[in-house]
Amino acid sequence: MPKFLKFICFLAIGLGLVWLVTHNLTDKEKDDIFNSLGRANYWLLIPVIIVGIASHWYRAVRWKLIMQPLGYNPGTLNTFFAVMVGYLANLAVPRLGEVTRCGIVARYEKIPVDKLVGTMIAERAVDMLLLIILMVITVAIQIDVIGGLFLNEIWHPVENKLGAAGSSRSLLLAGIVLGILLLCYIGFRLIARSGIGIKLRALAHGVWDGIRSIGKMEKKGWFIFYSVLIWVMYFAMMYLGFYCMEETRYLGLKAALAVLIIGSVGMIVTPGGTGAYQFLVQRTLMVYGVLDTSAYAFGWIVWSAQTLLVLIVGLASLIALPLMNRTQVQAAKTGTPADAR
Repeated sequence: MPKFLKFICFLAIGLGLVWLVTHNLTDKEKDDIFNSLGRANYWLLIPVIIVGIASHWYRAVRWKLIMQPLGYNPGTLNTFFAVMVGYLANLAVPRLGEVTRCGIVARYEKIPVDKLVGTMIAERAVDMLLLIILMVITVAIQIDVIGGLFLNEIWHPVENKLGAAGSSRSLLLAGIVLGILLLCYIGFRLIARSGIGIKLRALAHGVWDGIRSIGKMEKKGWFIFYSVLIWVMYFAMMYLGFYCMEETRYLGLKAALAVLIIGSVGMIVTPGGTGAYQFLVQRTLMVYGVLDTSAYAFGWIVWSAQTLLVLIVGLASLIALPLMNRTQVQAAKTGTPADAR
């Protein structure tokens, strides 16, 4: 039930953003969006999909590197399938896929789940760090363009909200926050002495071992290389995607970087980025002179290509996992060599 409610909440946010963009459109603007979608060359999305699959493959290879210091070397195919099924789960509930892929590898590779969760957290922390670095670079190299977008769409609305709140409201909010923190502290002390607390501490130790595995890696250079390569491929997907529409073909590398970074925020906010991704991509492209209707159409095209990739490869991975591993088990029993690694 909590997962279902979370899904409904985030999906409502995404659909609300879709409504926010479309509810005031005139008939002509709606026609312009459909005309832009109709004129797009969808064959040019094939390279985008190929690069996307490659980025997910190298994500699986990088994940293996984090597991190796813990004494585990899972099969690359199993790891890749787990990553794709995780992305499939993320279409339903944000972040559910991270737990899902850990469970899959634990099942088929006999690796403790707590340690896998630790490696997943470490991997996501690195991705978040790279995303922040790319955000800073994007703003720094085009402060006149992206800086204005940040001020108008993020900073000024937050500033206005804070300014509208009186001092009494601010004090009340601070009191509520302190009260919640105090209750959390008391609850934590009570739970820590219980049997559940002991189990949670054991789980935390396993997670911490997974996080520390980055520092123990012998192939740190390869880990950094794959981390950068993954984001380079994400960037290539966006840049290649520009060529599928006449209205975006003239855009350069800076625009592709800006759309990638700001669109990535949309993918985090709602299930699969529904609504939020299209909205943020539209706002970003409008800064570069693309008409609002064409910018919105482009957001839907790129989002649809990425979602279709996850649906097809994710479902195929879900089917292939038990089949491939059953073959390995049968081969081991008969002594026939079979290696899916």
